[in-house]
This record gives sequence, structure tokens and C-alpha cells, in this order.
Amino acid sequence: MSSPAIVAASLLPLLLAYVVFRRPGTIRKIQGPPSPSWIFGNTLQLLLSAQYGEHEFAWQKLYGAVYRLKNCFGEERLMVSDPAALHYIVNSSHFEHAPTLENLIYLLYGLKSLVSVPGTFCAHESPYTQSLSIAEEHKSLRAALNVGFTAAAVRGYQSIFEKAASRLTEELHNSSSATIDICPLLSFATLSTIGEAVLGQSPEDLGEELIQNNLEIVKLAASQSRRQILADAVTSRLPAWLFRAAARLPTPTLKTIRAAKRLAYELGDRIVQEKRAAARDGLDTDGDLFGVLLNTDASGTTKNGLAGDVLAAQTALILIAGQETTATTLVLALRELARLPALQADLRSEIAANAESLAYDSMPLLNAFIKESLRMFPVVPIDDRIARQDTVIPLSEKITLSTGEDISEIFIEKGQIVSIAIASFQRLKSRWGKDAHEFNPNRWLQGSAYSGGEALGPYANLLSFLGGPHNCLGWRFAISEMQIFICELVRRFSFALPEDDTVRIRLVNTLMPVMSNGQKGAPLIVSPIS
Repeated sequence: MSSPAIVAASLLPLLLAYVVFRRPGTIRKIQGPPSPSWIFGNTLQLLLSAQYGEHEFAWQKLYGAVYRLKNCFGEERLMVSDPAALHYIVNSSHFEHAPTLENLIYLLYGLKSLVSVPGTFCAHESPYTQSLSIAEEHKSLRAALNVGFTAAAVRGYQSIFEKAASRLTEELHNSSSATIDICPLLSFATLSTIGEAVLGQSPEDLGEELIQNNLEIVKLAASQSRRQILADAVTSRLPAWLFRAAARLPTPTLKTIRAAKRLAYELGDRIVQEKRAAARDGLDTDGDLFGVLLNTDASGTTKNGLAGDVLAAQTALILIAGQETTATTLVLALRELARLPALQADLRSEIAANAESLAYDSMPLLNAFIKESLRMFPVVPIDDRIARQDTVIPLSEKITLSTGEDISEIFIEKGQIVSIAIASFQRLKSRWGKDAHEFNPNRWLQGSAYSGGEALGPYANLLSFLGGPHNCLGWRFAISEMQIFICELVRRFSFALPEDDTVRIRLVNTLMPVMSNGQKGAPLIVSPIS
């Protein structure tokens, strides 16, 4: 998301002074690609390549699972896909969100959302109990919200997912064109499931203004440019109070972001009040997450001790982060089926054989297909963390420094930014096999998928939902949603790529399919199964 360019320009001299006078980094002996630009470093290669991974995967092959990159203005970062290092980073309290991500979280979700609690903003101004540590605040909030994302709770949402999938197939049946861009259809479908399962609201209940603003946020997320990269590099170094002041500037982008946060909170607050009123009247409110969490007394807190305003503050995170990530994964998965007709036929046969019961967890190929889609296309392929204190990162395999020395651990100074290279880890040949860059669901059926070392993510040893104490709370929700949508779509339609297919997968804040005109989209030939 673009940061205020005016502020960025005015603070450029301060940034240059910082770069000139900062002390030498401790990771300079680690090998990495040459930097083509002092201003941009390797960021344009990493973030603006025509196809995501074009440079990143080549660097991994050349330099290994840990290498050094140059960020803007000569800043050095580590790209890490080594499993032992990743396990340490995602589970360690020594790392937190890097400043650019922290700024984005503040803009979109505010100070009270689940993803905001571990960050630096909350270290300065806690919206919760002042006596709690940051880690305790995050743990407490997760425990409260987790009630709605357990395996049992997610099973309760199954009928909502099935209804949304059925509405989607009706739209596809009613389409007047054989070639359909499935991106907007899946975006709306996943928004409707979030609305009904979590908030107890139909798409109509969400309101036209919120839906339109949600679309604008998605469009903003589908933008990446040199100017944005440069602005982010400058504003990431601002103190929290100054960035918050800049966030109030009257630019169109910031107005859209502020509106999204306001509309989401107003919706969440309205739902909280309505459900409390329904509970006082003796009505059942347990059909969705908000209903399950809300208490029936007048204490102003939820069953797990959350204030109503804190629960309402989760609405923006649920609507934005929970919707588009699943929609994009489904789009990219369907494109693979369109590219591999034999796999599509096999999956359709498995679905037909289970048509009577549709026990989704008991369908081997379906779940192998979902795992492989998540492995190949993690929607957030890179997650930047910053060291809160000096620490030492262990390595599963030694690396050779530019001096020829072999090391099995890396000393990291406080303030060093480390990139969790999720996409690179999930294509690491030493862990996934020689065909790690190929889409092959059979690896999950044949037992050749990565199983060594300690578990990283909560699902299939993948980091697509991150890992450790800050993994995605809604991962079971997303898996169930994907299972049901894929079954419904594949048993009713066949999918093929258009002959003039030009879609590429690019990193545009998140991974997404991009058409030749630069817009998000994924046209497919969709044919009903007779």
C-alpha cells in the first residue's frame, strides 16, 4: 500500500544521513547477488519481476537457503529459507513485524486487531491491559478468538460454505460467455462466506458502501511501483507518532484506507450491539463467530473477556485478510487444473465417487491438490521480521561466507531485518525433491513431501499460513472453504486455459494473477458438465 510520498520526500535527507553514518552490518560476509542500484538495491528484481520468483528462485539455487540482499539505500537484509532458521524465527520472541508491514497493519487494521498486538505500536500504546506483556496480550486475544476457528467450529460453517459455492455455480451457469474471469466471482464468494460464517451477515447486509470500498482496497493491493517501494523505504524509518500523523493526510489512497477501517468497525460494532440485544430477548446468537463469542449478560465483555470494541476491531482484519487470500489461492489452483486436464479428470472422478457423503477430509487427491496449491502459491511469499534484540539464528545446513569460512549459525544484531522466504522454502529441493518447482500433487500421496525436521506451519508443514505463535488463526476455515468450493466447481464444470492466455503470477503486495494489461484477472474457459 502506498505510503505518503510527500513525507517520504521531505525526510529523504535524514535517511541519507542514517545510511552514511550507520555502523557496518554484521551480515556482509554472507554471499548474495550484486546490487544493480544503490537507491533500490535488489528490490526491483525481487518485487517487480514479470513472473514472481524469476530472480528469487535463481538466487536460492546460486547462493543457497540463506543469502544477503540489498534493500533501498544500501540497507542489507537476509533472505532465509533454511528450515532450522525459519523454525527459530517464527517461534522466537526476538523477532516482530518489520516496520513496512507494521505501518500497513496500522493503516488497515488499527491498534486493536489481532495482528497489531505483537507489534511496536502496541509496545508504545497498548489498547488492552497495561500490566500484560505484548506476548501475553497476543496470546490472550488469540485464545479468545480461537473459539470460532477450532475444528468443531469450522465444521459448523460447512453449510454456509456449501451455500456460497452453490450460488457461485449458478452465476457460472448463467454466464453468457464461455471465457470468464473468475477472480471477481471468487472474491465475492469468499467475502460472502466470511460475512455469513463470522459476522452472521448476508452479502446484502454488509452494505453497498462497504462492498465497494472492499473492492477499492483489493485494487489498491494490486498495485506495486518504484515510487511505492521508495516511499515505503523512507516511511518505514519514521517514528510511530510521525507515521500516524502522515496517515491522516488527505490523499485518495489514504482516504480509501481510512474509509475501509471505519466502515469495518462500524459494521462490527453494529453486529455486537444487535447480537447483545437478541441475546437479551432470549434469541439464539450462536450461528456465527461473533454470536458464539458474545456474552448474554450486560457486562460489556465477551465470554472470553474481550471488550465489545476489541471484538468489533477485528472486523477489518477478517474482511480483508480472510477474504482475498483464499480467493487468490482458489484462482491459482483452478488455473493448474485448467493446465493439467488429466489431473482435473482424476479429481472429478474422486469427487463423483464420494458424491453421496462428500467427506472432504477423506478424499486423498482433493487434499493433496490443496496442499500442492498452497505449497506452490503461498499468497504471502515473503514475510519481513525485525530483530528486537541481538540473537543467533541456527542453520540446518552450513553456509560458506565470502571469506571461505563455513558457519552453522548467524549472529543477528538488534534492528536487522530478516525476510522469511516462504515461497523459496516451499521450493527447496533438499526438502521437497528434485521436482520442487513442478506442480505435482502426487508428492503428497506418495509420501515424498517434506517431513523432516520440526514442524513449521500448522498445516502440512507449510508456511503458507505462517507458523509459531502468530500463525493464521483461520487456517482451518480456509482449508474447509477450499475443499467445498473445489468440489462444487470441479464436479459441475470443466476448466481450460484460453489459447491466448497471457496471465502471469506476480507479487503485488500479495501473489496474484495479472493479465497483460497489468490488471488482476484470470480468464478461464468454463464449460458445464453435462
